[in-house]
Amino acid sequence: MLVRRIARPLLAASFVYGGIDTLRNPQTRVPGAAPVVETITRTADEQLPVQVPRDVEQWVRIDAGVKVGAGSLLALGKLPRLSALALAGSIVPTTLAGHRFWEHEDPEERFGQISNFLKNLGLLGGLLIAAVDTEGRPSVGYRARRAAKRAADSTERGYEKAARRAAKAQRKAEKKARKATS
Repeated sequence: MLVRRIARPLLAASFVYGGIDTLRNPQTRVPGAAPVVETITRTADEQLPVQVPRDVEQWVRIDAGVKVGAGSLLALGKLPRLSALALAGSIVPTTLAGHRFWEHEDPEERFGQISNFLKNLGLLGGLLIAAVDTEGRPSVGYRARRAAKRAADSTERGYEKAARRAAKAQRKAEKKARKATS
């Protein structure tokens, strides 16, 4: 559909541009990302059996790479649901790291941060819609339930057919047995 061909690149553009800019200059994002990375790594260390890297710049670069890769795939319409989901997962920590409006006292700066925070929430909403868009085709869940029902129906038919054959063979054997005894 034409709308998808237009909307996906528009939705992906800010991610690709921002990701490229961050890959070129990750140091500008490190101070804002540090509190979020610290929280994530501390939680991951408590719950995972392996130690998670704590280098904030590395996390910033990984996030930027996800944005460029998934944004490009979304813009091209390749794996659109998966790429939208990856971008949705990526925008949450980015928003929490970059637009911490609750920490600003200056009304102008606070307003700017709230605006960007809400813009990112809007992008998240668009990504969630893109992540569940099946392009008019039935969803995987629907197709799986339908395939399971078909398999169950086919198995039932096969069972009934086998039961009829067995009953027929039983009657035939009984008939043979009666002839043999008479």
